[in-house]
Amino acid sequence: MKPAVLLASVLTLIAVSTFGPVAAQTTAPAAPVTYPPYGRAVTLAEAKVAVAAAEAEARKNGWSMVITVVEPNGHVVLSEKMDGTAYASIDVANKKAETAATFRRPTAAFQQAVKDGNLNSIFTGAMALEGGELLVVDGQTVGAIGVSGALAVQDGQVARAGAAALVR
Repeated sequence: MKPAVLLASVLTLIAVSTFGPVAAQTTAPAAPVTYPPYGRAVTLAEAKVAVAAAEAEARKNGWSMVITVVEPNGHVVLSEKMDGTAYASIDVANKKAETAATFRRPTAAFQQAVKDGNLNSIFTGAMALEGGELLVVDGQTVGAIGVSGALAVQDGQVARAGAAALVR
């Protein structure tokens, strides 16, 4: 047996016996997640459809929320504050929509990154709370919807209902 092969075999045996079988395994890096490319800007009519669907989901569950739709550049097209929603939710919904649009990914991705210990996203100003979703029409990102007013998971549920109303 060649010395290099023998050395590699011995080192592998030591690693496995010391650290267990997991140490000897290698994992391929995860494939990068891709999101739809930017397209045209969401229209006011489309924003109204998304907001109406989101509002219907919020009302069905008894939640009072702010729902904001933005263009791909993060600028507001339409924002609605349901009666009784906290005033702070206005800024949070806007920031969720802006983050989703300008980073071209749902804000839940940033929330998960923070949970995993990666704080880079919050240093860029991204809103790392679920509730911001992309608006996709004909396979292209035309904007985003941001929702705030309840728990982040509930905000996300309402935002996805609004986004689903536009996907085609």
